[in-house]
Amino acid sequence: MIRSGVVVALLLAGCSQSSPPPAPAPVAASPQAAVPPAAPPATPAATAQSETEQATASQESGDADEHQAKSDASLEKIAGASSGAPLPAGKWQAGLNYDPLVPAQPTSVAPGKVEVLEIFWLACPHCYALEPYLRSWLKSKPAYVEFVRVPVYWQPIHRAHAHLYYTLDALGRPDLISKAFDTIHQDLENHTAPLFADNDEASYKLQQQFATQNGVSADDFAKAYNSFTVNSNLSRAEEITQRYRVEGVPLLVVNGKYTTDVGKAGSEAKLIDLINDLAAAEHGH
Repeated sequence: MIRSGVVVALLLAGCSQSSPPPAPAPVAASPQAAVPPAAPPATPAATAQSETEQATASQESGDADEHQAKSDASLEKIAGASSGAPLPAGKWQAGLNYDPLVPAQPTSVAPGKVEVLEIFWLACPHCYALEPYLRSWLKSKPAYVEFVRVPVYWQPIHRAHAHLYYTLDALGRPDLISKAFDTIHQDLENHTAPLFADNDEASYKLQQQFATQNGVSADDFAKAYNSFTVNSNLSRAEEITQRYRVEGVPLLVVNGKYTTDVGKAGSEAKLIDLINDLAAAEHGH
């Protein structure tokens, strides 16, 4: 089994934040709380952070090149934005709060629906901090919004957690997806390997044990884990990770036309507000 210290190093290796972790969200403490930030601590006179500065740190990144934000709002026209359904005047700025995608990407939802896609990672502390906001939003989101989530597909640890996510989804156990999210972060706090080991077989056994401890038979887990559906979903996760050139998670994509994240929006709550406004503008087409 992979050592916990190696796991923590893996978790932090791709983290682009250079400032202290964001203020705690109303969930369990981030696993980063026990790990010093990558950059030297600020002097006492400069320790206070604005909400926006804190949110900017709330992104887990891969090994991709530095993201260069688009600042030309005219890109919205190229991306297919509707002039008849503008965003609230002065509230959000293209290139600052969100980036238009050029060209716009196809979505997987039915006509008349607006896709809100989250690309995430079960072990990402920033995704975990966003989770309660998303769960609350799902209870009140407009009926025309269809939420789709896809696990990021970067390195072995991300692929192992993607495999677990899709297996539990294939088993029809969304409750266990939520529990896996909690378990992984509790494991990290306890310096325990978060349902991941140093080879695929050992990771599989850890994940199967988690499932059997929560009422899934070992045989049912094995069948789902090796199913065509799960393998197809994993291929799709890899394709989406590459198509959107995902450099950090959580990443939100609205209707294949706009990307945004906690840092760009300013906070988790503002991110929910922003995706609602973007989705409403898209629905007005």
